[in-house]
Amino acid sequence: MVDLSVEMAELWTSLGGGLGRPPGGSSGRGRAIEFIAARDGEGVSTVAREFALYATRRLRRRVWLIDLDLMDQTQAEVFARDPVRYGALGPATSATPNESMFFTVQPPLKRPDGRPWADSRYISAHSVGADGLWVTRFRREAMRGRQGVHVTPTADYWNVLRRHAELVVIDAPAVSRSQAGLTVAPFMDEVVLVLAADETDTRAPTRLRDELDASGANVAGLFVNRVEVEAPTFLRGAAL
Repeated sequence: MVDLSVEMAELWTSLGGGLGRPPGGSSGRGRAIEFIAARDGEGVSTVAREFALYATRRLRRRVWLIDLDLMDQTQAEVFARDPVRYGALGPATSATPNESMFFTVQPPLKRPDGRPWADSRYISAHSVGADGLWVTRFRREAMRGRQGVHVTPTADYWNVLRRHAELVVIDAPAVSRSQAGLTVAPFMDEVVLVLAADETDTRAPTRLRDELDASGANVAGLFVNRVEVEAPTFLRGAAL
């Protein structure tokens, strides 16, 4: 079992602490934080999941974990496999408060009445335990034939979800195999780069940081993941 509670507390503080809405919720707006890496194997999913868990227990309010790797969903499966640690995975429910969505499935399927099947029908949300954590699961099995899914460069879904949740944590796939994380990064409040501690070649994450900066994303810093050898450390700033 991976226990990163100490490291998540440090990361929480490094990101400013008191995440979520300002005291009293005056703005009516939560925060969205994306975790991303340049290459596979850096441990982004583990870091995002552990941070979402820590935030849920710290805030005691609604936290959403969005699994942005639509073609290789793992987060809901991890929770389902270990209900003793995480709590039971709840039944499927809508992942959007108003039918807005961060992706589109094309070509659209048609319903019996001729209208297109809504993109929101391809994704579900599940509660995890009883502390307020929610995780998404893209229903790839619902796709038919030559349909494909594309993450869209729009803020609508993220803005709606910020009003619905205290904190939104996005687990993005590695940029080496998907542009999804780069597509949504400009609409996040912070983006955290993840790098495995044993990775000596920092050229790829440096290029990723530069791409994120150029897109207008707010790169909060670099999380060096030592989960395989020792506890990870959060490095101040985004210098690589």
